[in-house]
Amino acid sequence: MLSFLAILLALSIGSALVVSAQAYHQPTSKGFRMQHGLETVLVQPFGYDGFRVRAWPFRPPTGNEISFIYDPPLEGPEDGEAHGLSFDTAFTGNQSEEIRNGNIIVRTSGWGGSAGGYRLAFYRVETNGSETLLTNEYAPLKSINPRYYSWNGPGSEFSAEFSFSTTSKEQIYGTGTQQDHMVNKKGTTIDLINFNGNIPTPVFISNQGYGFIWNMPSTGRMEFGQLRNRFTADAATVVDYIIVASSPGDYNTLQQRLSALTGRGPIPPDWSLGYIQSKLRYENQTEVILLAEEFQSRQIPVSMIVIDYQSWAHQGDWGLDPRLWPDVAVMAQTVKNLTNAEMMASLWPSVEDNSVNYADLMAQGFLSATRSGPGTTDSWNGSYIRNYDSTNPGARSFLWNTLKKNYFDNGIKNFWIDQADGGALGEAYENNGQSNYIESIPFALPDVLYAAGTQSSVGKLYPWAHQQAIEEGLRNATSTEIGTPCDYLSLSRSGFIGSQRFCSIIWSGDTTSVWETLGAQVASGLSAAATGWGWWTLDAGGFQVDSTVPWSGNIDTPEYRQLYVRWLQWTTFLPFMRTHGSRACNSQYAYTCANEPWSYGVENTPIIVSYINLRYQLALYIREIFSQFHKTGRLIMRPLYMDFETSDPRIPDLTRENSNVTTQQYMFGPRLLVTPVTRPNVTEWSVYLPQTTGDEAKPWTYWWTNQTYAGGQTVTVPAPIQHIPLFHLGTRSDIVAGNVFS
Repeated sequence: MLSFLAILLALSIGSALVVSAQAYHQPTSKGFRMQHGLETVLVQPFGYDGFRVRAWPFRPPTGNEISFIYDPPLEGPEDGEAHGLSFDTAFTGNQSEEIRNGNIIVRTSGWGGSAGGYRLAFYRVETNGSETLLTNEYAPLKSINPRYYSWNGPGSEFSAEFSFSTTSKEQIYGTGTQQDHMVNKKGTTIDLINFNGNIPTPVFISNQGYGFIWNMPSTGRMEFGQLRNRFTADAATVVDYIIVASSPGDYNTLQQRLSALTGRGPIPPDWSLGYIQSKLRYENQTEVILLAEEFQSRQIPVSMIVIDYQSWAHQGDWGLDPRLWPDVAVMAQTVKNLTNAEMMASLWPSVEDNSVNYADLMAQGFLSATRSGPGTTDSWNGSYIRNYDSTNPGARSFLWNTLKKNYFDNGIKNFWIDQADGGALGEAYENNGQSNYIESIPFALPDVLYAAGTQSSVGKLYPWAHQQAIEEGLRNATSTEIGTPCDYLSLSRSGFIGSQRFCSIIWSGDTTSVWETLGAQVASGLSAAATGWGWWTLDAGGFQVDSTVPWSGNIDTPEYRQLYVRWLQWTTFLPFMRTHGSRACNSQYAYTCANEPWSYGVENTPIIVSYINLRYQLALYIREIFSQFHKTGRLIMRPLYMDFETSDPRIPDLTRENSNVTTQQYMFGPRLLVTPVTRPNVTEWSVYLPQTTGDEAKPWTYWWTNQTYAGGQTVTVPAPIQHIPLFHLGTRSDIVAGNVFS
């Protein structure tokens, strides 16, 4: 079997990037170690056009700290050699040093007179040999140091605040997902705490031509101000960050550099690129078989059918309740025979004391605890629970072995990692299901203790390690290696730096079924993309009813039917096409109502089915854009600044303003411009067509009428309920054939 290092090196084969040894400016040093008072800073050239910086007060790191980046990177001048803690030069006091790596230079400079200490500054080398400052450690005269430490407890862990210079014109893209309608995160403060619908992740790209990774598992904060970008860690033993450079506007190179550090997305199984059917919830085996029969009789293609939560007898059983699912293998095979669809089942990390697994998990130390109190981390549906400890390799193996026995070996080979945010069950409140009248209590989230550390020190590792548990299990079960094409997959409500390396889809969480929420998901998906997550999706139609809107989620109302059709249309042009949600209806108890393609009225069923069929017609195109994402990190969902910042002078200003042009429109691969309809009762829609370089007079073609338009203008096109505003570059025949990068 290949070593893990060999696997990582193999992943770089076939990359589109070609950097010759002669053309690339090789690193001028292995690094330097700067000691200033009681603090040490280690700077190393890392990958192509990048530097890694680690800093600590007093106690040096071991080199085995939690890290989400590859050492060595998948691509770079290292030639497969890991950096570890190596360096060429060590110095103390005030001394200027400089290293160049490709087109980026790091240089030390003083910040407060001869006794003030030294800060780091990062420059891009332009093609004419001049230098452009990308950012430096922010240190106005007489200010708090840009590297700032404090101790909140008796141990060796410290909290840290690191500050970097910025300007009012800088634009920040990425940072994971937040429900904020924003693509440009300038001016925001983002807490590094995962909860339902929010997956803050400290990876961003800047319009100034650099990318940044705050390679820390701790909770903390990101602040993007007018003059200072600040990153904090609540508890750490070393601070670790990476910066990479590219030419301004060359976002493809930035993504290639970053994904060489954090991981490349594997190729998903072909079947997963079709239509995924789910609702809250299919309650028993008979219902699932009848559903498959209905898809077959209506001749509607379906790629996967999903069983949601509460399908088990007790939290932590990690198996279907045999009273409701008497023969899982027969059910899975019947679904396969009827529709050729795979199946997926939901699992939660929570374990109640009535579970068949509770005693074993407790005895082996596989449950996360709390630093005080009885150790329960949350509650659900009348029971207090403890979450399994995903940071513990033994706990991950226990989870997978249970899933394999109860699901995988019986034909359900895909797993929905719900409530996977870490700490508690991932809601923005506690007291889940303990009372009908107390929905939220204003107390701190539990101070959780894991094998790898505390919630403060490693809390951001939890969802990543939970994805890792399923990845390890699936790879072992299928005798495949990480980075190779996936046979099966997981669906996770959370993630972190490098989650794209797993066979795991991230979705946007439990959103509400209203128009405003639909609009927010577009920006959220584009932020996920800029963070590096190509495997992204959502719940078509929204997940839950908004109690302030009478028709929200009600499948028998014309208002919600219209919203659902518009939402479902949009999912055709996401990396994965999926429906899910808690639906209301007029005839039965809410939360058990239908959510199938034929559930939204006879007038809407043909529209819904037509988009499902279109998804399959685009199969070759979608496979190709996933292939490019795998090879080079080239994004699948592409914010307009990605492709048009340099060709269209309006795009930078529109992005800075977070206008609808840049928060509600995007390219799906290189040829399709997608603009979801996010308001009710419209029959036409305005779309901005970006100006492109070297195009003929009318480069954009409206998908539904074949009318062509020149770029650099806003056009209004017909958008009846049957049509999502969709434009394409090039010929439709090339798109359908997947010939899109030639």
